[in-house]
Amino acid sequence: MARIGDTDLDVFPLCLGGNVFGWTADEPTSFDVLDAYAAGGGNFVDTADSYSAFHPGNSGGESETTIGNWMAARGNRDNMVVATKVGQLPGRQGLAAVRQRPPCFA
Repeated sequence: MARIGDTDLDVFPLCLGGNVFGWTADEPTSFDVLDAYAAGGGNFVDTADSYSAFHPGNSGGESETTIGNWMAARGNRDNMVVATKVGQLPGRQGLAAVRQRPPCFA
């Protein structure tokens, strides 16, 4: 395993990309891939909210939903590290490096 910086996150040295989950790999196939990865010691999965948004019939977030469904079904959320990226999903632009405080905290 490899520790990430000064955190307590210890991750498998090979991160599994989740781009195909909920798109070219349906949920049962995605679960099979995730099961095999976890059985091999893997605990580090990459995803993004924009994965598969470009595919007709998808809205984005399908990969993350599939991974979340798998973790819920397996009860292994505490054993997994999910790396995600946001900001490219159509209609959800506006993220910035500087966090804007809500008016009630100004």
